[in-house]
Parts: sequence; C-alpha cells; structure tokens
Amino acid sequence: MVNSRHSQTGVIATGLLLLAFATSTARTQDKPPAPPSRIDPEAQALFDNTIQALGGQAFLQAKSLTTRGRLFAIAEGVTAGFAPFESTVEFPDKRRFSYGKDKPVILVNNGERGWQLDRYGVIRQKPEQIRRWRIAARYGYESLLRQLLHEPGLLVQDGGKDFVDNLPARVVEITDARQVQVKFFVHAVKFLPIRVTYRLLNPDTQEWEEYAEVYGDYRNSQGVQTPMHLTRFLDGDRYSEVFRNFAEYNAEHPANYFTPGG
Repeated sequence: MVNSRHSQTGVIATGLLLLAFATSTARTQDKPPAPPSRIDPEAQALFDNTIQALGGQAFLQAKSLTTRGRLFAIAEGVTAGFAPFESTVEFPDKRRFSYGKDKPVILVNNGERGWQLDRYGVIRQKPEQIRRWRIAARYGYESLLRQLLHEPGLLVQDGGKDFVDNLPARVVEITDARQVQVKFFVHAVKFLPIRVTYRLLNPDTQEWEEYAEVYGDYRNSQGVQTPMHLTRFLDGDRYSEVFRNFAEYNAEHPANYFTPGG
C-alpha cells in the first residue's frame, strides 16, 4: 500500500509539472515576437541625412551628454520660476539632474528607479515622475535615432512636408510596437531635428496626453550638433524651457553616479 501511495503521488506530481510546463508554453506562444519593422525608403533616407547632419558617427557613438544652463518653469503661459541647472544623461535612460543655487535639488534616474535628494535627505520619486522621465528619454530625438529605430515592430512612413515653428520641415510618422504614435519633424534643408511629438494614454487617468519637444539654437560640440534651446509642451501648453550654455559629450563620472550615493 505504501508503494502504491508513493506511486500515485509521483504520478500526480509529474502531471502537475507537465500541466505547468504546458501552460507556460501556451502563454509564451500567445505572445508572438514583434513583426519586422516596415520603414518607408523615403523616411529611411531622411533619417540617414539627419544622423549625418547631427555629426554622423560622432553622434551615434556618444554615450553621455553633460549640460549646464538655466531652466524656466512655466504655468498658464507665465514663467513661474527659473533656476540654474546641471544635467548628465547617460543614454538611453540614466540621468543626474540638479537645479537651484545654494542647496540644489538633485533628481537621479536609473531605468525604472528614481530618487530625489534635497536638504532633507533622500526620497523615492513618485511613479508619475519616473514615468514622465522614461517617456522623455525614450521618445526624444537622441534615443529615437539611436535606439528606437532599431526595435522590431515599427511602422515608419513618410509624412510629407510641413511648416513647423516658422521653419520648412519634413515629417516622418512612426508607430512603435507599443502602438505609440510619434511625429518627427526635421528641417527641410539642414535636416536637423525641429520637433518631436508623441501621444500616450495615462495609465492612472485613462486620458490621452500629447507631448512635444522643440529644439533650436544648434551649436557644434565635439563634432555633434547640439540644441542649446529646448521647449517642452504637454497637451499644447508650454511647461518648461531650457537654455543651455555648456554641452560636453562622454565626460567622465563615477561608477555610482546614477545612484543616490553618487
């Protein structure tokens, strides 16, 4: 009887393992890999021209960007405050950003993690802060040209010509594997990025949000054309404006720079 019970137990355990394996396999098969990207040849040619205009290999091989300048916060169309800032971004999704004079506030982001350091100590960033940083890091022109265009599942189409921010522009329309729709505007003659817009669903409010970044005042820094003036919009309202007076690529920083103790 004992052997019989052990045998029955073994059969049941084996059956449960096989069921778990089959369920896991079925779930894996339910999520097929993203299809190959479809990129219009005219759009690909425009990307190639834009990368060359930005500096070619010098742009593509840049690992980090350190900038300094002034940040203006805007509310209801009026400047609500301004502060000096220093920012180091390590592509694609790490940053250390400080703003303020005497006792600056420091924001540190490393992928899905984020912290705020101020005179009172260290606290975790709110999920919405981290979400917005990751969105900006993913869909800004730097990550768009370096990383996003190499992901599977893209649909990229030539959007024709337009007149944007008082400049003649060529437009590329992108839908990524997450079904986020992006419009990328570049100067029709200089091929430098002018504006990026993208539309996402806010997971908390279940409302659509329209983001835009506008780039201007390009200057050469170590062979890379770098925008020194950036303006950001949310749902058509301007909420921040950045004026850079310094830009350096691939500056050295400590190994723990993107942690609270860095």
